[in-house]
Amino acid sequence: MSTHQWIDIAVQTPAHSQVGGLLSYRSPLGVRPGQLVRVPLGKRDVLGVVWAVRDAAPTDMPASAVRDVLGVLDGLAPLGDAWRQLVQFSAQYYQRSLGEVALSALPPQLRDLSAEQLARRLKKQNTERAVQTAPGPALSPEQSAVLDQMAAGTGPFLLFGSTGSGKTEVYLQAVERMLASDPQAQALLMVPEINLTPQLEERVQARFGTEAVVSMHSGMTPAQRLKGWLAAHAGHARIVLGTRMAIFASMPQLQLIVVDEEHDPSYKQQEGARYSARDLAVYRGRLHNAPVLLASATPSLESWHHSRPATDEDPGGRYQRLLMPSRIGTALLPKVRRVDMNKQPRRTVLSAPLVAAIQERVERGEQCMLLLNRRGYAPVLHCADCGWKSECKHCSAFRVFHKIDRTLRCHHCGLAERVPRACPECGNADIAPIGRGTEQLEEHLGELLAHVLRPDGTPVRIARIDADSTRLKGALESQLAQVHSGEVDVLVGTQMIAKGHDFRRITLVAAVNPDTALFSSDFRAPERLFALLMQAAGRAGRDAAQSATSEMWVQTFHPTHALFEALKQHDYPAFAASELAERTAADLPPISHQALLRADARTQEAAQALLNAARETLEAQLSADPVNADLVQQVSVYPAVPMSMQRVADVERAQMLLESPNRMALQKMLWHLHGVLHQVRSQPEHKGVIRWLVDVDPQAI
Repeated sequence: MSTHQWIDIAVQTPAHSQVGGLLSYRSPLGVRPGQLVRVPLGKRDVLGVVWAVRDAAPTDMPASAVRDVLGVLDGLAPLGDAWRQLVQFSAQYYQRSLGEVALSALPPQLRDLSAEQLARRLKKQNTERAVQTAPGPALSPEQSAVLDQMAAGTGPFLLFGSTGSGKTEVYLQAVERMLASDPQAQALLMVPEINLTPQLEERVQARFGTEAVVSMHSGMTPAQRLKGWLAAHAGHARIVLGTRMAIFASMPQLQLIVVDEEHDPSYKQQEGARYSARDLAVYRGRLHNAPVLLASATPSLESWHHSRPATDEDPGGRYQRLLMPSRIGTALLPKVRRVDMNKQPRRTVLSAPLVAAIQERVERGEQCMLLLNRRGYAPVLHCADCGWKSECKHCSAFRVFHKIDRTLRCHHCGLAERVPRACPECGNADIAPIGRGTEQLEEHLGELLAHVLRPDGTPVRIARIDADSTRLKGALESQLAQVHSGEVDVLVGTQMIAKGHDFRRITLVAAVNPDTALFSSDFRAPERLFALLMQAAGRAGRDAAQSATSEMWVQTFHPTHALFEALKQHDYPAFAASELAERTAADLPPISHQALLRADARTQEAAQALLNAARETLEAQLSADPVNADLVQQVSVYPAVPMSMQRVADVERAQMLLESPNRMALQKMLWHLHGVLHQVRSQPEHKGVIRWLVDVDPQAI
């Protein structure tokens, strides 16, 4: 009688190979679901996760074809049921292979370690679980009320608190209460972007001790990532602080999940398995029976809709809404001032009243912040004689002029070239920038404020923070430190300066040119703009002594637009109500559900042909099948169109939108579509197609 076990194992396979599911192996050793094993795959040996143990050999292949497991990483406890369910759900919902999601959720170094190397790592581990708790500040009545509501409810909770209302203290208190109630408990604290992690990390470590906290984000070295993951998996790390990747951290004792700035698009992964870490947090909370707290001053319309109160006609949403409308202490929200750019001289970049206001603040020793939604010197170079513009020859995008190194650079494929001395089309030497970028704004501001002196008689100091100025390691931290210490008077930057930073001396924030988002092809653009402007306004007047005189300036050609009216009142609910009414009328998310199918090919025709062929084949197959015929009525599949960024690095891209009021129907349709795509792709007329991918709940269309 054989003592072998037959096991199903998840291994990393590419999404387009048809080996998407689990692979069968034989093990002479006793193994359990969730254990990590090394197995042969083709000519390599790879890491796999045991998914299931069978009683008998698989019936769909001869027993002689089943290969043996090479070794078991038995120093590690198996990955828990809840973790495997999370991975399985993510793979199904986001239409990826199980092995791809499971293995990419593990630290890269773990995939290459032998059992002996792992044992050596585990020996070095600090197994200390103790938490030291430093006392926090006294709570405001609003903070106390929110914590009491959380203690009495089960969640998920949406904490809608204005900027500066003390949301972070609520998370820390919730973590503190949970850790005090159970010596094993773990908490997951998520932030949208890596540059917000160091600030919060310092605060959390100061509160709970450095041993209890680990961070997880893409800026860490592979060794740091492995160390943090092992500490969380073993339960030694009591608090995991991380960006979207942390949603897949193995935390066997997880009892609380916090998603800070839950509206932020950074929670949506943009390649591979395109998951939303915010949505998975809510699902994971259910698996662990752990409360989930989503928090924002400008919640996503999805979360706002899910937390709507019940009425006679509507049973309400499934989240509980918690409110903290007031700023901590006596701090007030800044006054919003709109500048009507129609009344300014043509081509004005910074209006005279705004420049005067900045000058006044600098002379008083206060700081200002100017927000522009674009990095680089100016978006595009252009020739007035023949109309030439600095297009990228590999992408359907314009290259951006960067003055510092005098290059034209494509922000999509990375192509960089020296700026031509004259127009490449007609030879005209007078080629000039159209539009404005952060670099040019910094220079222009320097000219306008050249005569302005600070209280100590020294000249004004201007700094720029954007993706270009912070490219080097540590650059962002040192630049932010200069702002905090008062070495900078005027900060110019892109949206990375608007989020989460606690600048104590900024009293004036200005949005230089926010109008482009009002008329975008992306229906989410106004929601993003409103969130960005509210976030930016929240950087002003955080010091109560200066809040009464703090201001948010908006330069716009559309001063009476509903978005700016709501901004003036700091009224997110009014903005959300008008935006949701528009989305409801147009049947757009969160009222309906969407998925995008994208094809990349050598030509635009080939990309669209694959998508349209898949659409026709799918509809024909489903219509002929009595069980699934109603899916064709429930899900709208639109014809293929070029993507808004049609060509990147010489690859043409097309997309096809699927939309349904019923999430389950959309998922079923995608499942059928998966099979159809493999079938259609193998036909000779589609050989020009490079790849295809599915994006469920896309954040940009």
